[in-house]
Amino acid sequence: MRRYAQIAFTEAVREVQEEEGSRRAAGRLAFGAEEPDPLGPHEAAFIAERDGFYFATAGETGWPYVQFRGGPPGFVHVVDESTLAYADVRGNRQYISNGNLRANDRASLFFMDYPAQTRLKVFGRAAVRSLDEEPGLAERVCARRTDGRVERLVVVRVEAYSWNCAQHIPQRFTRADLEPLLTEIRSLRSDKAALESEVAALRRTLGTRGGRGTADPVG
Repeated sequence: MRRYAQIAFTEAVREVQEEEGSRRAAGRLAFGAEEPDPLGPHEAAFIAERDGFYFATAGETGWPYVQFRGGPPGFVHVVDESTLAYADVRGNRQYISNGNLRANDRASLFFMDYPAQTRLKVFGRAAVRSLDEEPGLAERVCARRTDGRVERLVVVRVEAYSWNCAQHIPQRFTRADLEPLLTEIRSLRSDKAALESEVAALRRTLGTRGGRGTADPVG
């Protein structure tokens, strides 16, 4: 968090913190953190479990651009404690993020866990690399990736990260999150239908036997 705060707390940000009365607490966070933050096991596991993230860059004009990248859990590979990589597949062919990175390699990544209301923010320096530039890395990254035609690799050198509080993160669930519960509901419905069928059959049987029992005896 110290390195993240040191990057994020610019002079203008510190002025606002001073105005809002949070400067003292924020100042402690931003002190003495020159080296990049290494990703720990908790961060690595969290990233590996995500099926998407938000990727922000900025162009030469200063305007920010944010896009969403999705794929199977683990499509963002934690190469080591300071490196992330993923296969960049063909999309709408605007190439805004890639163009921005050519002029400014700074990037911000947001990894969200909506069911657990947890967010991991990452500052990094991103580079676009051809598939034949690092064939070993390309093979590893393409083993688990987003569907589509792979055009290149995106490699992010992590500078800092920070975990956010859950106060304003809405709790949302995907179909994959709910699938175990849906499967159980379908099973219960199937069991209920089978029981209802058995009850109906028993009633028919009891009704038939009851009719025979009340018939007039042969004199």
